[in-house]
Amino acid sequence: MTQHQPDRLLINKNGDITTGLFEDTVARINGRDYDYRTPLGKPASRRARHFHYKQFQYFGVVSDELLIGCAFADTAYLGMAFFYVFDTRTGALSEHTWRSPLGRALTLSDSPVDGESRFRQGKVNIAMGYSQAPGGTRRKSLTVTMPGLNLQAALHEPAGYQPMSLCTRTGINGWTYANKVAGVDVSGELRRDGDTLDLGTLNGAGGHHDFSAGYMRRETFWNWACLSGRVKGRRLGLNLSCGVNETSVNENCVWVDGRRIKVDGTAFAYDRDDLTQPWRVDSRCGQVALRFTPLGSHRERLNLGLFASNFQQIFGRFDGEIRVAGESPLAVHGLHGFVEEQYAKW
Repeated sequence: MTQHQPDRLLINKNGDITTGLFEDTVARINGRDYDYRTPLGKPASRRARHFHYKQFQYFGVVSDELLIGCAFADTAYLGMAFFYVFDTRTGALSEHTWRSPLGRALTLSDSPVDGESRFRQGKVNIAMGYSQAPGGTRRKSLTVTMPGLNLQAALHEPAGYQPMSLCTRTGINGWTYANKVAGVDVSGELRRDGDTLDLGTLNGAGGHHDFSAGYMRRETFWNWACLSGRVKGRRLGLNLSCGVNETSVNENCVWVDGRRIKVDGTAFAYDRDDLTQPWRVDSRCGQVALRFTPLGSHRERLNLGLFASNFQQIFGRFDGEIRVAGESPLAVHGLHGFVEEQYAKW
């Protein structure tokens, strides 16, 4: 059940927030205007208001040949960016991670529809851009410039596309806003090692994006699964999670030709001692029943005491079935995507 769509701002003039599942993207996530308090109900200090606010944004491209991913994360203590290109045919992985104390190299947009996020460090310059046209179409872009590589990519939300947009309570005093997009067309080109690749020519190429912000749990964990591809000519997207955004509503959904279909709670079954073994991803409502076969992974592990992260994003293939009410089941055979295991103390 969807909730009343907030006005342009997520936080109103009184510092209150609207929670629930929304019909559309919220234009501006003015999270620092929230009336943030301690767990005992007292106004939080200026330091707590600053350092407890978290933001991350992720842009990905999925195809039969290549998977491309880029993320920005601002934990206030530390700013991070990573970028990878994974070749599904050879298993070759090119990956890079950059860190910036106090996030000095990183600036993040507070709008998923209008603005720019950027990371600059040395010869590395990465930007994510957000824009919308009067006709209702939206565009999210990724530009990566670094020695030996240049990427210009964009994903396109057509008019009428239904993003996943929600805000949930987090603990007694916090909240998380998340905006997810998958199952949309992608365009652009990748230049590296003297070669140029048109992203639009990749088999089954699709884009996905995550824009999240809020006063999140100090210590948290989640699983995430995402794919973007085509089944019998239909554009398919998938966003499933477990461990986060599950207070009253959840972010689980599939997209078929831009139409968002809600999915109930999802179970991730895997070998915690060997994440390279096959996974099961099954929704409790029976709409999603998938087997995931890993092909490679990107990992970040960091322990600085007050701040810690153990993150693994695993690339691979999905097989199984997706069932949408009123339609024949969609058979999934070898569609590429990823699953994720994340622990964070921030």
